[in-house]
Amino acid sequence: MSKDFSADISSRICKHMNDDHADAIVLYAKTFGGVTDANAAQMLSIDAQGMDLTAQVNGKAVSVRIQFDHVLADAEDAHQTLIAMVKQARVKAN
Repeated sequence: MSKDFSADISSRICKHMNDDHADAIVLYAKTFGGVTDANAAQMLSIDAQGMDLTAQVNGKAVSVRIQFDHVLADAEDAHQTLIAMVKQARVKAN
């Protein structure tokens, strides 16, 4: 993890995503993690290479690792990448 992408940044992003964008995390798990039966999900961590989620499928927790299409430079890059990914996931879902 680069100095620009610390554990504190990961914690902050995860808290924000879990508190305010739970629907987006489910879309990430379904679209990019291949867990098409997920009905809930949480972001556990995010780093410069990808994110770790846990998805709920039929009452069971499934670990999901999603690699990014590029190495994130910083928190702003993470923000923009997550927005682009949710937009892409919404298009694929419709």
